[in-house]
Amino acid sequence: SIGAGFYQHNTNVFLNTGGVLNYAYRYLINDQSSFTFGLNLFGYQREFTGNPFQNDPQITLPQLGTSNDFILQLAPGIQFSYDRFSIGFASENLFDYNLTEKARNTGSGDKIYLGTASYDFPVNILNSEGSSLLRPMVYFKSIPGFDTQIGMSGFLSTNKFWAQTGYNSFYGISIGGGGRFMQRLSVGAVVEFGMKSELKSKDPTFELVTAYDFGNVISRRKISEPEEDEKEKELEEIAEVEKAAEEEELSKAEALLIAQEAKELAQAQRKKSKDSLAQVNKELAIAASLRKDQERRTDSIQKIKRQEALALEQITKQRRLDSLAAIDKEKALVEANRRKNQIKLDSIKTAKEAEALADAKLKSDSINKTEIAAVNAAKEKARLDRMEQQNEGDKPQAGEKYEEVVGEDGLIPGYYLIANVFGTKKYFDAFMANLTKKGLEPKSFFRSKNKYNYVYLRRFDTMNEARKARDSKFNNRYADKTWIYRVRAQ
Repeated sequence: SIGAGFYQHNTNVFLNTGGVLNYAYRYLINDQSSFTFGLNLFGYQREFTGNPFQNDPQITLPQLGTSNDFILQLAPGIQFSYDRFSIGFASENLFDYNLTEKARNTGSGDKIYLGTASYDFPVNILNSEGSSLLRPMVYFKSIPGFDTQIGMSGFLSTNKFWAQTGYNSFYGISIGGGGRFMQRLSVGAVVEFGMKSELKSKDPTFELVTAYDFGNVISRRKISEPEEDEKEKELEEIAEVEKAAEEEELSKAEALLIAQEAKELAQAQRKKSKDSLAQVNKELAIAASLRKDQERRTDSIQKIKRQEALALEQITKQRRLDSLAAIDKEKALVEANRRKNQIKLDSIKTAKEAEALADAKLKSDSINKTEIAAVNAAKEKARLDRMEQQNEGDKPQAGEKYEEVVGEDGLIPGYYLIANVFGTKKYFDAFMANLTKKGLEPKSFFRSKNKYNYVYLRRFDTMNEARKARDSKFNNRYADKTWIYRVRAQ
């Protein structure tokens, strides 16, 4: 079978929007066993949400740049079934590639694996004629750098509705359900409630599921011909009875009795024919009603498409207006920077002239202490202006992730290459252990302003050194993304 879908996943750090293509093939080994292979191909745009931590209005978040990466991800799986028992194994990210970065999205040691085992119990609910089942399942999920997740679930499926419940050692309890409508449309939802201390204060997660079957619907059962055959057979029996009555020269009373029975039988046959015709008319009326419903749905879909086209046209116009406004804003910003730089150059020139004048005055024996102090102040101002002009090269480039603070928590001034930020000690310790296991020497500091632990690979003295380490993936020793955290002296 082949399928396709659209999804959007918000992790509160990244917004993943894209689609999925899936393919599955089942090979029958014998009447009781089979082997199934499945493949999911994900393609999605990963967009930085601007909030790398849990949203809390009391926490000052880093001012990070935007990041839009397009990622391809391949998730294969296999399953062996014997009678009603099934066991399977899959990987969520066995192969992946970041088309924007032109590199693998995850390292070989960062793959996620999943194993399952289930058994199907047939049940009879709502006259489902054996199509309903109850499926208990146990599973495990291995995530690099974190505890292995173990869970169990129960799934009830009928031709009218489905329901499920389960427990996961990390996410806690889940419950879900949905309905099937018009033999084609399925709509449902799943909600998860965190049970551990780290997740009890968090809101529950939810998942909405919608599916539509485009396959052929089993047609309504047609009226069978045996009724006509039965009618002819009964008429033949009547004729045979009448003929027998004549041939055997029965008495008048017997002949009248036979004729009366034949008449009653003929009336019953005519009534049965009328009932069959009424049933046919009823089914034709139902079919006409279904056609009208289909026409109404088609008209609704066309109306929605027209509304979507109009909305898209309005969005396109607004984007053009926004682009023109952005260009004007950029021009104004360039002009403001030019004026600012000119003011700095004029200030430096003035300071140099003041410095030269001060040197000339120092050669004179009549310079008093007040004049000497003024000269020293002018020199210091000139030095600070030169340093400020040099620091212009340290400003963040377009699109790069960067944060800057002034003399915070006693940190040594410099440029820190940040690998990750944690608000939970358990995952902070696991991440530090994972980096150490890979041969790195990670360090960290605790920022009292937002109560988070920052994990960094190294501190650099200049922005160029930090950018070089970030762009080279820390000399090809750390494949995941990093960003620069600058600490300026007070």
